[in-house]
Amino acid sequence: MLDLVILFFVGLTATILGTLAGGGGLVSLPAMLALGVPVHSAIGANKVTNSISSFVTFLMVLRHKGVTMKEGLKIIPVSLGGGVAGGVIASSLPPDLMYQLAIALLIFAFLFSFISKGDFSGKNHFRFKTRGTPLLFGIGMYDGLFGPGQGTLMFYVFSYMRIAYYRAVGLMRIATFASCFGAAISFIAAGHIIWTITFALIGGSLIGAQVGVRLAGKLNPDYVKPLLRIVTAALIIHIIIDHVIL
Repeated sequence: MLDLVILFFVGLTATILGTLAGGGGLVSLPAMLALGVPVHSAIGANKVTNSISSFVTFLMVLRHKGVTMKEGLKIIPVSLGGGVAGGVIASSLPPDLMYQLAIALLIFAFLFSFISKGDFSGKNHFRFKTRGTPLLFGIGMYDGLFGPGQGTLMFYVFSYMRIAYYRAVGLMRIATFASCFGAAISFIAAGHIIWTITFALIGGSLIGAQVGVRLAGKLNPDYVKPLLRIVTAALIIHIIIDHVIL
């Protein structure tokens, strides 16, 4: 029972972080593994929870007119297609190479954030420009290949495109829904889901989604890039410790 209470708050915290800057898996996956949850069940619970909380978050931003349904429907096939392509490629790549690629991409994003003139000023509405579609498709591929940091990298893309932060939150969450939904179905079909654990995470994540959206609406866009850099650095350290040193 205590474990379920802990997981409820884990889901709440992870979803708040994931909504504001991505990187919610930094909280949820290590916590589940520390509680003894089997790795496939932990990943599956995370995918199911992310699918639900991401969609709920998008609907909340939509309700507050921060994003439109048309924009959401445009981004779904790009992220979904990238995720499928990444999953296909991942099956032929050695795990060590995947981790090296993930670390290299996150380091590049971290360094690029200091020299890029992009911001969350909202000077551009979301539309599929020549520069935007390949980047969003690439993030979808990254999610299919590896996963952790997908939301954070997508925020960097929206900053580069100068999309308003609140709109970026809605778009990032619907993209996360698109990339996680297929994976969630696969884990459910394979019988990896421990539903008591997953429901505890979902319960916390639904409250976390509401808190995250409210905080996102009040957060000064000037603070977003420093927050993204902190999350990116944490992701890099986490991946190195988890898959290189150990």
